[in-house]
This record gives sequence, structure tokens and C-alpha cells, in this order.
Amino acid sequence: MSLGQHAFGGLPFSRWLWGLEHAFERARASGRAEDDTRLRIFFVLAIFSAAFLALAVGATRAAMFSGLRGHDGLAPIAGASRADLVDRNGQMLAADLLHYGLYIDPREIWDTAETRAALTRTLPSVDAHRLERALRGERRTFLMGGLTPEQRARVHSLGLPGVSFEPEERRVYPLGSTAAHLIGFADTGGEGLTGAEAALNEDIRKAAAGKAAIPLSIDLRVQAALEDELYKAAAEFRPRGAVGIVTNVHTGEILGMASYPTFDPNRPGEATDDARLNRAAASVFEMGSTFKAFTVAIGLDAGVATPSSTFDARFPYQLGYRTINDYHAARKVLTLVEVFQHSSNIGTAKLAVSVGPQRLSQYFNNLGLTRTAPVELIESARPLTPKKWDEDTVASTSFGHGMNVSPLTLVIAYNTLMNGGVRRPLTIRKVEDGKTVPGERVMSERTSAQMLQIMRANVTGGSGKSADAPGLSVGGKTGTGEKYDPAIRGYSRQKQVSSFAAAFPTDGAVEDDRYFVLILMDEPHPSARTYGYSTGGWVAAPAAGRVIDRIAPFLGVRRKNDILTLAEGAAAPPPGVQ
Repeated sequence: MSLGQHAFGGLPFSRWLWGLEHAFERARASGRAEDDTRLRIFFVLAIFSAAFLALAVGATRAAMFSGLRGHDGLAPIAGASRADLVDRNGQMLAADLLHYGLYIDPREIWDTAETRAALTRTLPSVDAHRLERALRGERRTFLMGGLTPEQRARVHSLGLPGVSFEPEERRVYPLGSTAAHLIGFADTGGEGLTGAEAALNEDIRKAAAGKAAIPLSIDLRVQAALEDELYKAAAEFRPRGAVGIVTNVHTGEILGMASYPTFDPNRPGEATDDARLNRAAASVFEMGSTFKAFTVAIGLDAGVATPSSTFDARFPYQLGYRTINDYHAARKVLTLVEVFQHSSNIGTAKLAVSVGPQRLSQYFNNLGLTRTAPVELIESARPLTPKKWDEDTVASTSFGHGMNVSPLTLVIAYNTLMNGGVRRPLTIRKVEDGKTVPGERVMSERTSAQMLQIMRANVTGGSGKSADAPGLSVGGKTGTGEKYDPAIRGYSRQKQVSSFAAAFPTDGAVEDDRYFVLILMDEPHPSARTYGYSTGGWVAAPAAGRVIDRIAPFLGVRRKNDILTLAEGAAAPPPGVQ
């Protein structure tokens, strides 16, 4: 149907126009010139109104039904959209925000010098060489992306011919480096590359269509306290790297995870590979004496020992061609609890030999120590495990030598000891309250209860004293693993992995709420405060205690008077244990 038919009730436009012209002639013939003028004005207004109405209808139809967008449209680019990431309490961690790409078409530019000067003045971060190539090119060229709406408005207000914009989704991390390694980052095409962004990539993209946010397991309050204390310790002891982890031992939820040094996921390209490395998941270490908790638990669970069993640590332990010594020799007969408190290599090795290679290796496997940590993070690294399990291997691995695992692998095994003996995977997803997380039983509840008490005894009267937090019943184990140094073809006391593995609260039933904290320093340097020592008890345990003291209120852990009780059959605590 023609425009005339649309506007004038179905009359052909030519017929209507013929009738109108005859009306003008009749007006002139009758001498009514004013009527002639009015008719002509009416005619012009009618034509313009009809044209405007037709354009308006067409524009409305295009906007509503065509599915096409103009360069300055506000709708997100469908293929790149990602859902928001939030912490377990709904606090924003990552979001898509509308930004703009800036384009230059030199064919439309009137004054190249003016355009160059105006853009450089308005956008100081623009690459000068790239701008020059765009200005001297022969076609429309992308100049830079990531312009905020405010930046776009400033450039647009310049009125520069040949300068245009196109909308683009950009992933934004409003908290900067906070939880950077756990959250990760995505590329400009909307694909997750690291951390949760990569691990949950498909779910994040699918959820974008429904505008639903994806909650992660971390609690930003816990994360902030963990990072603050870890970075303070790193500033004091200047390690090569550091790790901090907080978990719920029953659900496997990672409530906080920090890796030092860190980076800003808003600008990952500006960070070094070392800063982007997630040491909690992707690095493996000889963990030293933190492994003694596993050996002691295995001895208890296998029925080889009780808390009151004794081990002669008066002299070095000769095992084949090697001699095993204690770092701080007690030179006396020790109960199993005292072996743990004094962190005796001699007592632990003797216990492991009693357990035997087959049983020890099987328990290590059941605890998850010989496997890649089951967690959504694609960075999770495979442990380096012994190829042959003999008495020498058993003795070494019993106190954390000859076997390299990631911090996350260590956490899974400790969660198992602390939660009643059930190995569960770790997760970066929030677990809904009351939901049961499936797992595999690898130790008895009795063994778990005994280990909670033994770890508590180590904090009240052993090597973990500096990790105590008033009223929170902290238990834990120090760890100092010497690193192999190719320069000396042996282990170096100057290059250590110093750590502290802590659980709280250790009192109550095994099914009660309980949390695990790991602080690890890779090659820390001693400070004046530590009298030249850089072991786990000096550099990691105090930081763990401060983290626990700060996060307990966020986790609903109430302070109470500490009453130490050892497991049934345990020996009385040594002097100093209250």
C-alpha cells in the first residue's frame, strides 16, 4: 500500500492530488485567495506529518523486531556475556559492565593534527604509536577498548569527525587484587582463563542469560583478614612466596584463599607470571613436619600405637645407611603425644616403620596425598610421590620429606583428620546450609577425636604455642621442610618451606562446626624478632593465630574457657600444658 493509501483512507494518492488541485482552482475562480493560501499550508503540513509518521513507525518496528543494534546500543554482546560472581553473602566479586571501543576512520578526519592532540589530551593512556598508525591508515581501525561511559562522553563531546564508538562487554573486578587467584579472570572474548572464571566458565555463561549471580564459597570478611595477616607476615619475612587457606572441614568449602605475590585481575597482562601463579593450587612443596599429623593418625587408626605409647628418642635413629636426627633433640623417651609436641623425627620415623610401607602408602592414598586435589580449579597440581615404598621412603615421608604436594592437597588430608575421618573434595562453590556433602570414610571418628586433642596439646604445650588464640581452642602442627638446593647437591637449612596447619575449635564433638587454617611461607628470611630462625613455629604459627582470632566472629565461633582433655588412654601432658 502506498503512502497516499496509508494516509488518506485508501484513495489512490494521484486521485487525491488531482482533486486537491481542482479545489485550488475553484478557490481562485471564486476570488477567495485566503482560502487558496490556507489550503496550500494545510497540504504542506499534511505531507510532512504523513512522512514523519511513516518514519516513526518504521523506526519503532526496527527497534522492536529487527534484532539489530546500532553502534551505541546498550545491550550486551551475546556471545561474551558472563554472570556476576558474588561471595557466599552476596558481595560482588566480578561483573560485566558496558564499556566502549574507540575507532578511527582517517577518511572522515578533517584535521589530523587537531584529532591527534584532542585524543591525546582527553585519553592520556592512548598508545601514541597506535594512534599515529590509525590516523595515517586507509581504513577504519580499532584504537583502544575499555572506555567507560564517562570517557566515551568526554571524547564524544569533542565532536571529532572520523572518531566513533562500539559497545563492548568488559569483565570488571571491583575489589582489585582481593581473592584474585581464587576468582581468576576472563579474556575480552568472554572466556574464563584462570580461577573460578575458568573452572565455572560454562555455568557462568549460561547463568548470564537468566541474570542470575553465581555465589562462590569464600567469605569476603574471612578473605580480607587472611590476606591482611599473610601480607604482613610476608612483609616481615620476605619469602619467595606465601599461601593462606581457610576451609570448612565438614563441607570442603574454601572460605578464603590467598597467594603471595598477587596481581590485579583487571590488568592481568601487567602482572608477572610469578604474581599470577596460584601457589595454593599449582605449586607443590615438601611440607615437612605437618606430615607428622598424618603419620600419628595412621598409627592410631591402624592400632599400632596409642597416645601413651612410648618411643626412645635419646639417640639418633639408624635406619640402613642413613641416620635420622631431631631438629631440637629431646634426648628422652617420649609418649606419642610428646613425639608430636616436640616434633620428633626419630619418634615419627619409628612409628612409621612399625606401620609398614604397604599400610602407610595405602593410608596416604586414602587421605588424598598421592592425588591431584579434587577441586574445581584447573590449576590444581599433581603431587610428586615416591616410586618405591620401602623403609627408607616410609621414614622420610613420615616427617614430610621425599614427597611434594600442593597446599590444597595438604588441606584435604587435614580436613579428613579434623572432620571425623571422612575425605571430601574441596569446593569453590557455596554449599547451601544443611546440604550433606558426600565423602569417603578413611579413618574412624575415634582417631579424629584423638587427633583434635593431640593437636590442641601441641598448641598449649608444644611447638605451636604462638598460634594460640584466647578462648578458641586452637590446635595445630608446625612444619619446616628443607628445600633441595642443586648448588650444594643437598637440602639447605637456608631455604625452607615453613608452615603451620591449624584447626579450631578442637573441643566438642567431631560433627561440630570446625575450620582449618593453613599459613605457608616459601623461603622466608628470619627477622630480628625471631632470633635468626625462619621455621614454621616462628614465621607461620603467629600469623595463623592472628587469622583465627580475627575470623572466629565471622564464622560464629564463640570464645570459651579452655580445658585440655587428651584422648582416652593418653598420657598426662608435659610440663607447661594446661
